[in-house]
Amino acid sequence: MTEPPVRPDEGGRPRRGGFFRRVWAMLIKEGLQLSRDRITFATMIFIPLMQLVLFGYAINTTPRHLPTAILIQDDSDATRAILAAFSNTAYFKIIKQVRSEKDFDFAIASGEVQFGIEFPADFERALRRGDKPALLVAADATDPVATGSAIAALNGIVANALVHERGLPPRDDAESGPLFEIRAHARYNPAAVSQLNIVPGLLGIILTMTMLIFTALSVTRERERGTMESLLAMPIRPVEIMLGKILPYVLIGFIQGAIIIGAGTLLFGVPILGSLPLLAALTTLFIATNLAIGYTFSTVAQNQLQAIQMAFMFFLPNILLSGFAFPFAGMPRWAQWIGEALPLTHFLRITRGIMLKGSDLATLQGDALALAVAMFVAMGVAVARFRQTLD
Repeated sequence: MTEPPVRPDEGGRPRRGGFFRRVWAMLIKEGLQLSRDRITFATMIFIPLMQLVLFGYAINTTPRHLPTAILIQDDSDATRAILAAFSNTAYFKIIKQVRSEKDFDFAIASGEVQFGIEFPADFERALRRGDKPALLVAADATDPVATGSAIAALNGIVANALVHERGLPPRDDAESGPLFEIRAHARYNPAAVSQLNIVPGLLGIILTMTMLIFTALSVTRERERGTMESLLAMPIRPVEIMLGKILPYVLIGFIQGAIIIGAGTLLFGVPILGSLPLLAALTTLFIATNLAIGYTFSTVAQNQLQAIQMAFMFFLPNILLSGFAFPFAGMPRWAQWIGEALPLTHFLRITRGIMLKGSDLATLQGDALALAVAMFVAMGVAVARFRQTLD
């Protein structure tokens, strides 16, 4: 037999005798509803876990093992001793030896290395004569946090490397100073102005956030409003629906990008040393990539809340692992692999390269290709998912 309904009191409210029973019933009901909403449940579990792992293991504000290129014009015992010291230190990781100053400059401009070290001709001979030769060090300072600590450690590393070298004149730092001079050139941002690093990154952050949310809600909004049936009754293909929903937001994203770049230039003095049409073209490619990813989320989510949750779960690692908030070179290898799969990582290199370095398409072709591949993969998944929605 079923229990008789709870009789309300004179004010129309349920009587107090069944308070705990009713709360327990609502608790069971919410628990069952949450168990059916797997995306929301996964968001509640995995976002704190993701933050713990990323902040605990992947984030490092003092980068180590920074990729370094060397240009040797003096192959001597002193040079080899200094190279061994650089290899043994935690700050530098020599990954490339170039043969000319042109290759030296290109390795830094392309972002392949963070540092370049040049040993001039007759470096050891000048040391033995006491002429205080200069060791030339170039650093990519588009991210000042990534290079500051390494530049500060240069003098100590070289001095320690030369301690056991025979034939060098005795050092008396109080009178004659060190045997050498380090000429460190922080390229592209010599004054370490934070706005030069942040503003190009904000362009990618804002576009990622807005474009993902706009399109993540597109299909779910149609479904919740009941207009999806009318849309499906039209003689239109899934790819045509997707393009029709994405293209208007491309224009909106382009306007957003123009506002951010204009404000960064006028208010913060951020330069645009490279081609503005190239920056506009690659920004459009980045916008289309995020729109395709957001559209994929909209075909998976069952409601608008789930769509926003999925967009946020994708947005969080973009902020933490792209090199915007923390130095990319300071992350462990596994975190860098994840970061390389994120569109924002490549777009940050593009914007900083064009705006601060004057990079051209030949220099940025790898990052541009990565964005194009991500866009086509996301579009293919979105069309396939939308066809399943139609079925």
